[in-house]
Amino acid sequence: MRLLVDLTPLRESVPYRHLWIGQMASAVGAQLATTAIALQLYALTGSSMAVGMVGLAALLPIVVVGLYGGAVVDVMDRRSVALWGGVLLWVTGGLNVLQAALGNTNPTILYLLVALHSTGFAIVSPARSAIYPRLLPREQLPAANALNAVVMSGSMLAGPLLAGFLVDIAGYTWTYATDAILYSVAMWSVLTLPRIPPMDAVEGVRARMPGLRSVAEGVRFLATAPNIRMTFLTDFCAMILANPRALLPAVAIVWLGGTEGTTGILSAAVALGSFLAMVISGPVGRVRRQGAGTVLAVTGWGVAIAAFGVAVLVSGTLGPRWGLVVACAMLATAGACDAVSMVFRTTIMQVATPDHLRGRLQGIFVVVVAGGPRLGEFLLGSLASAIGEGWAAVVAGGACIVALWAITAWQRSFLAYDARDPQP
Repeated sequence: MRLLVDLTPLRESVPYRHLWIGQMASAVGAQLATTAIALQLYALTGSSMAVGMVGLAALLPIVVVGLYGGAVVDVMDRRSVALWGGVLLWVTGGLNVLQAALGNTNPTILYLLVALHSTGFAIVSPARSAIYPRLLPREQLPAANALNAVVMSGSMLAGPLLAGFLVDIAGYTWTYATDAILYSVAMWSVLTLPRIPPMDAVEGVRARMPGLRSVAEGVRFLATAPNIRMTFLTDFCAMILANPRALLPAVAIVWLGGTEGTTGILSAAVALGSFLAMVISGPVGRVRRQGAGTVLAVTGWGVAIAAFGVAVLVSGTLGPRWGLVVACAMLATAGACDAVSMVFRTTIMQVATPDHLRGRLQGIFVVVVAGGPRLGEFLLGSLASAIGEGWAAVVAGGACIVALWAITAWQRSFLAYDARDPQP
């Protein structure tokens, strides 16, 4: 039985291979910039809530642009949409460099740049996700999603570590400049793609820009698609109720007595677990009960986040070194569970959604998987200000598990979802 990740999509599809390389570069850069912004904000304010406000700044652009951007993807050439969104991300990277070089000390400027980055991301992400089913046969999509998860987890491993040490050694300006350089590779990868118009597009006929009715059509489809809807709701449980990112600077510096580099290590621990899980993800592509697999994986996430909170609370007894080791082990376990969940959820949505609605559903997906964590950062950052980072993580993990099994009891058919007979 194949154990290691399936490389078939990379071997057989040159366009997918280019897109994968570009995604790897952009993902590392994005994680690097996200960590640098968190460190810069914490250095300016000394507040976990201020770091959590990053999520709130990113949320509105993701919700508004993600929903409408997905509708645009369904009527326009998906390559062109990805390019225009990429230009906006590139500009944002340059502005990050500029504010750091000028010695910015105003947190509001950082929040505005986060909002601008989220706007570009909300355009690029649904376009890129809707491209994959057009480049690959259906049976290769689980393997492709596992490969994409390798990229995301690898970037979450490399990006925060690189950011922590670059900030220590070279400062914020060069850290943000590295992100801008990496995104150049992402732009190249999209430029090499062929045109990918909607499947029902007529040559020579210009598509009409969608309105609110088009967006509403995607929402109405979701209301009639319980299995796809559950992929969103399960992710809400994990990412809104139990996202620990906003806690990490304070945990690293206050609880563990570390530095910015320690924050990078904690962030990278989540990614390491995700990366290792995807490296041995061969069997994941052969799982038929993908709904049940999603529920089990999200349950594991909740347990691991609660255990991370316990590790923080007892770090004074364990000592800084062992406190860091145990905290990283719990975060790595959470990362592994999240990666497995992501593969199942993404595959269910891609396969069970008709092509003419994929852009809109991917737009909603962006709102969930990107907007949800942003809201979660704000909620946990606020909770930590009231009860401390350790107890905030314990409460968050428990809330994730309770909410998950409540919605699973409501939508029990999700446990029976069969990948060989995909029903929305």
